Amino acid sequence: MLTRRAFSKYMLASGTAMLAAGDIGATASQTPGAEQRSNPDCDLLIKGGTVIDPARHIHSQMDVAVKNGKILEISGAIPEIRATKVLSAKGQIVTPGLIDLHVHCFDGFGGVNADHYCLSRGVTTVVDCGSAGYSMIEGFIRYIIRASSTRIMVLVDIGALGTVIGTKDTMMNLDWVNPSLAAKAANENKPDVVGVKVRLQKTIQGSQDLECLKRALAAAEAAHLPLMVHISDPYSPLPEILKLMRKGDVYTHLYNSHSHGILDASGKILPEVLEAKERGIIFDSAHGRSHFSFSTAEKALKQGFFPDTISTDLSEGNVNGPVYDLPTTLSKFMALGMDLDAVVERVTVKPAKVFDYGAQLGTLQPGSEADIGIFELREGTFEFVDSDRETRLGHERLVNRATVRRGELFINQS
Repeated sequence: MLTRRAFSKYMLASGTAMLAAGDIGATASQTPGAEQRSNPDCDLLIKGGTVIDPARHIHSQMDVAVKNGKILEISGAIPEIRATKVLSAKGQIVTPGLIDLHVHCFDGFGGVNADHYCLSRGVTTVVDCGSAGYSMIEGFIRYIIRASSTRIMVLVDIGALGTVIGTKDTMMNLDWVNPSLAAKAANENKPDVVGVKVRLQKTIQGSQDLECLKRALAAAEAAHLPLMVHISDPYSPLPEILKLMRKGDVYTHLYNSHSHGILDASGKILPEVLEAKERGIIFDSAHGRSHFSFSTAEKALKQGFFPDTISTDLSEGNVNGPVYDLPTTLSKFMALGMDLDAVVERVTVKPAKVFDYGAQLGTLQPGSEADIGIFELREGTFEFVDSDRETRLGHERLVNRATVRRGELFINQS
């Protein structure tokens, strides 16, 4: 694993390495003959990888050319002479840069460093979900977003304190849940702010969850933004919560094992959950330290109830387990029976449609942002752990080998 310092140092020298299957980090910076060409056709050529782009229904060995931070071309055989730099991805998986719809990256306030724990794992875009409320959102944008190579979008928390002092009891006092101030902060800090966040959990606001939800909805309506709703052990029954949510709002922590979840007493999906999905509520997995149960996920998947998006809820408290990173989370879903294309879809094209990122993401279509992940798909027997400390065995594991962010190449030398 790269240390934060090692990754930062390597970022300064990025774009000077070749990637070959079984030989990560071998050096060779320029295409043969590139010195003789005064105007190469592309800046970077990724050769010979298996490209998986669910947005375009592509799963095939192809080459990807990058020019000026954008995807220039994808085809079966692009000559190396056209490129300034060539990256051999033979034997590797090439995807659009992954999008993690739920992270906490307020570094120093319970969040992770996004460049170290996301970009170095093939995740080029993250959404910080309510780490900062209206009182600190400008500081988050100035000192976290502006200082990061990772694309970071943010949801303003309906609670003034966000997560900077933890979450316990932070919305017991409704004076700290102000929809007018939250909406004002969201409007004044667009386009970085792409939504509003509320947590519904007994330890956060006790019996006042529906009132907090109504205030968050009021803020989202005033700011003309989607709402993400953390639902994990709420006071109120889930059907009462769902009926207030709107099309395009996000239910996060879908597969937790706590009370008032998506399953009834016999393990069946609640009809209100099926109805909510039918009318356009988005269901996000968001692993987290205490919000993902293999048992709950297995029961739901057997009934055909799949997540719309897969995310980590990555934070300082779970980055060293049980979450680790987004590729590990995807590997857990593969261990539960989802195939590679299905999990890639849920971290590329599907989350790309949830918020307005200000750029075309989640695809390798020519003209889109040159955000790319290169992964090794390891085979073997791997043990995975959920938030309840239950284990499952899987036989495939995704591991990042390199990342391209807006055309800039980063090699993972771990």
